[in-house]
Amino acid sequence: MYYTERLQWIRNCKNITQKDIATAIGIKQQQYARYEKGINIMPITHLIKICEFLNISADYILGLTDEMNPLKK
Repeated sequence: MYYTERLQWIRNCKNITQKDIATAIGIKQQQYARYEKGINIMPITHLIKICEFLNISADYILGLTDEMNPLKK
């Protein structure tokens, strides 16, 4: 599963909207939607903020593991 699919899947599992995530990381909903669709490449700074907001490790989002572990502080 590609990271864009994982972002969407996690967001849907947690019943969070694209707007919720976009607001949390300081961007517009349309820009976040482009990340999920794979139209734009997400900057690492946004990935970090998303991991913090969702409390999920970047390893899971990036597909390096299939275990949905919480973010280590």
